[in-house]
This record gives sequence, structure tokens and C-alpha cells, in this order.
Amino acid sequence: MCLPGCMDSVHARLSRRGFFRGVGGLAAAGITTAAFQAMPAPARAATFTKVVDLTHTLTPEFPTFPGIPAIEIKPKYAIDKDGYNLNIWTLEEHVGTHMDTPLHFSKAGAPGLDGIPVDSLVVPLVVVDVKAKAAAEPNYAVTPEDIAAFEAANGAIPPGSCVAMNSGWAAKVGSPDFRNDSAGNFAFPGFSKAATDLLAEKNVAGIAVDTLSLDPGNSPDFAVHYSWLPSGHWGMECVANLDAVPPTGATLVVGSPKVKNGTGGPSRLIALI
Repeated sequence: MCLPGCMDSVHARLSRRGFFRGVGGLAAAGITTAAFQAMPAPARAATFTKVVDLTHTLTPEFPTFPGIPAIEIKPKYAIDKDGYNLNIWTLEEHVGTHMDTPLHFSKAGAPGLDGIPVDSLVVPLVVVDVKAKAAAEPNYAVTPEDIAAFEAANGAIPPGSCVAMNSGWAAKVGSPDFRNDSAGNFAFPGFSKAATDLLAEKNVAGIAVDTLSLDPGNSPDFAVHYSWLPSGHWGMECVANLDAVPPTGATLVVGSPKVKNGTGGPSRLIALI
């Protein structure tokens, strides 16, 4: 419950400018790594008027890369018998809308879920639309030319931002086409290594895809995973609702679990517009 007038006060206190002053304090307290320290602080707007959920609901049926059930949920306590409800979850780290950390494709010592600075998880969101190209080529890989065309139309990609690929694949989540082609082979869009190398040069913090993998489905070597993640960046997979956010101007809030040495985990993604 909120008394009359309190929502205006809350909105003022939760403006982006005030929010990021607090986030910056956490970073100054030492929640950082050398890789993230090298990234310039991104420019952010002061207010937002709309919130968009970029997260799929996680169910046992949600598609996964290895083809296993995404999550198993078993009731442990029930309110009628025990006075409260509580479930046991069994899942792999990389299911549903989730984060890939540098540790996912690196040796021990790279940042895991608990090692990613909080100020690199609230960043400008850039959405590159490749739906037409992905419709023509299911294994389409975002190219440097796509990045250049985006910047020609929308301006430079901000340092410290997250660049998301919108291939239209989120609409396929309820069908086998989200994961495989008619022959049963992996088939979905992703980024090319050349594109992510360019984004690294631009000091982008993270990339996001609306598919099962940062690499396209037919990738023989996971080149993006093996280059992007170990260089100190993060990735988000299985992102939802990218059609609901503009190409630029939104702020992404990444709500990932803070698990020691986690290589990734289901995350709640929120866009502030």
C-alpha cells in the first residue's frame, strides 16, 4: 500500500540518475574486475516511463540446448499440511532466459555469477533487428556490416551497453523450430565472431540473443563463446519481447542470481524505457 503522493516520491528516488549513483558506490567498494574496469561508464537517461519484461517463463517444457527438461519442480511442503508452500528445483545453470558468464568458457579464476560487477548489469540496451535476414537464413550470424548499418541509422553504440540481436526467434519458443530444422539439426541465429570482436573494440559489456546460443545453430566451434566470454564479457540467451523495446534509449536491468562460481543462471531481464 502507498499513501497519496508517495508514488511520486518513489519515482523521483528511483530515477536512473539517483539509482546509478548508488550502483557506482558499490563499484567503488571493490565489486569489479580488471576486464570490467576497462569499460567506460555508459551514459544513461534520468527517468523512465515504461517497464518491459524480457524474460520467458521457465517451465519443464522450455527448449534447452541439450534437449533435457529445463527444470524439475517438486513440492516439498504444502500449506494445508505444513503451513506454507515450498518446492525443490532441479535444473542446469543454462536454461530459460539466462546469463553466460566469462567462467562458462574459461578456466577457473574468470568471473562467475558472483564476480560480475553490479554496475555492469544495469546498462544501455541496443537492439539490432535482423528478423528479415533470419527468416531467409535460420542460421544467420550478425555481421560487422549489420553493426555498421545500425550505427548509421541510430548513432554510435554506447560503451558499456548490451547489444541484443532481435531475430524474431522468441515467437518460435512453443514449436520445435526454436531449436531444430526439419532434419533435426540445430538451426537458429546468433552472432558472428567478427561482429563480437567489433563490439569488444567498442567496449560493449554484454550481448544478448533471442535464441538458444550466442553462436548460430550450425556453429562448428562456438567461436563467439570462446572469444567473447573469456575476454571478460557476459551474454544473455533466450531473451523475450525484444519487439517491445526501441533500437536505442532503453536501459537493461539484468537480475541474475549471485551464486559463487556460477557459470550462468536463469535471469530476470527488465527493460526501462
